Amino acid sequence: MSRISRASLLIAFFFAIDKVIGFVRQALFSRVFSPNELDIFLTSNNIPDLLSALISGGALSVAFIPVLAATLEKEGRLAAWALFTRVLNLAFLTTAAIAAVIILMAEPLVSHVTAPGFDPAKQALTAELMRLDLAAILIFSVSGLVMAGLQANQHFLLPALAPAFYNLGQIFGAAVLAPKDGLTLGPLTLPAFGLGLHGLVYGVILGALLHLGIQLPGLLRYQFHWSPALDWKHPGVRQVLRLMGPRVISMFCLQVYFVTRDNFASHLPSGSVTVLNYGWFVMQVPETLIGTAIAIALLPSLAEQIARGERAEFTQTVNRTLRVMLAMTLPAAALLMVGIDPLLRAAFDFPAAQSELLAWATRAFLAGLFGHAWLEVATRSFYAHQNAVTPLMGSILQIGLYFALAAGLSALWGVVGLALADTLAFSGQALVLLVVLTRRFPGALEVRSTLGRAVCGAALGALLAVGIVQYAVFAPVLLRVLAALALGGLAALPWIWAEVKLLVKL
Repeated sequence: MSRISRASLLIAFFFAIDKVIGFVRQALFSRVFSPNELDIFLTSNNIPDLLSALISGGALSVAFIPVLAATLEKEGRLAAWALFTRVLNLAFLTTAAIAAVIILMAEPLVSHVTAPGFDPAKQALTAELMRLDLAAILIFSVSGLVMAGLQANQHFLLPALAPAFYNLGQIFGAAVLAPKDGLTLGPLTLPAFGLGLHGLVYGVILGALLHLGIQLPGLLRYQFHWSPALDWKHPGVRQVLRLMGPRVISMFCLQVYFVTRDNFASHLPSGSVTVLNYGWFVMQVPETLIGTAIAIALLPSLAEQIARGERAEFTQTVNRTLRVMLAMTLPAAALLMVGIDPLLRAAFDFPAAQSELLAWATRAFLAGLFGHAWLEVATRSFYAHQNAVTPLMGSILQIGLYFALAAGLSALWGVVGLALADTLAFSGQALVLLVVLTRRFPGALEVRSTLGRAVCGAALGALLAVGIVQYAVFAPVLLRVLAALALGGLAALPWIWAEVKLLVKL
């Protein structure tokens, strides 16, 4: 197996563990709180998440990895850690300064930006939770960059474990800190602190501390030494900031999508924010295992290929990755669309009407699974050769499309329309970026053979799955769904076997 393949499978394995823990977390949330209460908690995260995404949790880390990898390649680890320290200190201080402004502006941000459709009491509680959540964002300003630093050193194990530990902190908040009565798990009754929604936020803060703590041994392994250095004139810092500028705007557009989605949903019936967030979460399970896992392992190698001038190898790596992702996401989306309704009803304790709405919203999100996975590769392909402007143009296109589509489709189909607008906007962004990429690297998007076989495999697998779910009435519904997913996947496998074999050669 290639280095990228080994790293991808390692990351996917631990992401799978994280997603299982994530399902436990979401199931606990749905059992401890009503959809109306979860609307408040989920909306309170929007602005803090935007801050995290704009700095170390998103924009800075992705702009940072290519520069840090190039420094490692050309100047060695000592120079790389000197750059890392300066960027880390700058990120923490910047996050703290912006967090202070958000604390002062929390009420108007909620009432005019994130949740204008909420009543005043819900808006006040949302603002209070938003302030508290900023403590976790300060921790992530360090933890996100630690993750980027380890990945630039081709170390993926501890960063892959970190999200699972973050979820464990949230589970502790939902199971112990939030409930008024002790949660019973079989013969065990957990103690209860009765903190309500505040308990969930304390769980988020605990999870952020665990996210950072599990990665610190990696820094020690690679002999990192912190120093209180702030050097704006350092050439590596200036290059990171040059790349970060367009990336900040790109990530801002992505976070505007989340804020806009919840803004639209706040005007829909109570629980709509929760339905959209849960539907997005379910779609993100296969997207993370396929798209994110491969793309994270891919970026340092793409950056190294560009640094060495290996254009043909770069094109081949991108093409293989796109083919593998297409072959895996189309059958996965089709099969999940068939079996998603009973799976969601079993996992989440929502009322029947909201469970049905959640199933349809999730199907709409799953229709864009391939687009989300391809977007992971497209953006990283440009950042590998330190081009941040083109992804920025794609992000502006995406948010413009989403605004237009969400306004029209939400009026027609409500929550499902908002999910469908997501699919169309993100898939359009991915395709535009990849078409632009092929102008410089011809052949990167040559996937016609894979597309035809993946569609056939997805159609055959879905038809078989529908037949099992509908006609194997002698078995319990969950058993039928699991059998349908397994046998449908086996039916699709021969059609995409070439890409499965290709996965080990990325």
